[in-house]
Amino acid sequence: MTKIHLLMKKEEIIEEKMAVGNKIAVVLDVLLATTTIVSALKDGAKEVIPVLHSREAMGVANEFSQGEYILAGELDARPIDGFVYPSPTLISENIKGKTLILSTTNGTVALRKSASANRVYIGSLLNNPAVAKSLQDYTDDSTILIICSGNSGETSLEDFYGAGHLIECLLNIGKYELTDAAKTALYFYRGQDDSYEVLLDSYVGRLLDKHDQHPDLKLAATKGITSIVPILREGKVTVEPTLSLQNQRCPAK
Repeated sequence: MTKIHLLMKKEEIIEEKMAVGNKIAVVLDVLLATTTIVSALKDGAKEVIPVLHSREAMGVANEFSQGEYILAGELDARPIDGFVYPSPTLISENIKGKTLILSTTNGTVALRKSASANRVYIGSLLNNPAVAKSLQDYTDDSTILIICSGNSGETSLEDFYGAGHLIECLLNIGKYELTDAAKTALYFYRGQDDSYEVLLDSYVGRLLDKHDQHPDLKLAATKGITSIVPILREGKVTVEPTLSLQNQRCPAK
């Protein structure tokens, strides 16, 4: 039976172990990196390039012509000079047909640290049902490793909730062996009634609330609005061919 394990923050990723065995990674940074990636691709982005820091982002941007990309990023939740803030609702206005070069404190770092896994998916509340559908065909020797990006070395409430949502989606379409960490996220998710309130009550959610970024909060709390399945390959995130979500059950608490 395929195993599901959970890492609580990006600092728990051991890159050497990630490359051993048949590990399938799903990275979550609900507020906001993976939600931004999923939203951008849903809105027509050509691709997303996650980078480790702003210097790398500027180097990548030099490989493109003006108008071909959007350079977005934050550092410790603060804007970076010359970068668009990585707000999914803001980026959606101008992303169609362009490459999103994205630098964030947690989510893009988690993605890069997970790159040695056999496959790396990008998850969010927006597309967890679709990701679960894509994961159901892996063989019994696989380990699905759900990675919460966390917040600068701390556990992130919204990522933990998002992990529970993904596990619920997986269990609604198949049988899996859950580690205790995965069970904890599942039980937490099942005990909540309102995704928006959970996200709003998180540390990052309160920061977004303080700065009147309610559209981003509302978007990030929305479940199952897209069937796209983003995959990280060779440093770039693109969309897996669309999968039908017919007959998939994932309760929208």
